[in-house]
Amino acid sequence: MSMRALLLMVLALGAAPLQAGEPDPLQSVMWEHHHRNLLGGQAYVFDPQVRVELPPFAEDARQVPVLVDARALGDEVVRIEAWADLNPIPRIFTFVPGDEVLPLVAIRIRVEQATPVRAAVLTRDGVWHVGGAKVDAAGGGCTAPSVVRAQPGWEDRLGQVLGGRFPRGEASRLRMQVAHPMDNGLVGGIPEFFLNQAELRDADGQPLATMELYPAVAENPTLSLELKHDQPAQLWLRDNNGNEFEAAF
Repeated sequence: MSMRALLLMVLALGAAPLQAGEPDPLQSVMWEHHHRNLLGGQAYVFDPQVRVELPPFAEDARQVPVLVDARALGDEVVRIEAWADLNPIPRIFTFVPGDEVLPLVAIRIRVEQATPVRAAVLTRDGVWHVGGAKVDAAGGGCTAPSVVRAQPGWEDRLGQVLGGRFPRGEASRLRMQVAHPMDNGLVGGIPEFFLNQAELRDADGQPLATMELYPAVAENPTLSLELKHDQPAQLWLRDNNGNEFEAAF
């Protein structure tokens, strides 16, 4: 019997979940480290239902598109953690979808070198479902000088949100870009200055989903989220200097 089958049997019997102990399909030297530090060493299973899509090669290591799709796990999703194994600052985001938001996130990140990119999805039974993919890269995306800071008047555009709403059957997808340098502190003389909190809110200001962002996110970050229904939504953001920004969709 496979370890995954054993894990599912134990859960079905109501016992405490066991760590699956499967070999890492991406064969990363950092898997055990991130399992301990980001997932708390908790029970996990490598699960193809958690899709991580990104290009096989990063043409621009400062702007690498990543899609994390856990819709196959449905309403069992509690939280999603995403990270790049070999980045100097590995964490990308923590996402907590509410009842009206699907467990899907598209975002752009920086990568410093070729690396596995992972998403771990915590389900209601306390097990992390882990998916991932590798991206090759020439490198240097995390330590390259900011393009945003070289543009005249970037301070005047700080926090501006461009975006739109697109129907997806009964659902609707929000696609947004936020003007922000997302400084990660790895470029000499420039301290950390990045968006670190986001909330998708309903028309009454109540949270539909919450998100924590980290400096691995690309400058002028793009973000896509998907609502289950075509309802009004607002995006609220805050950076680590306390600046707040809002946009309605």
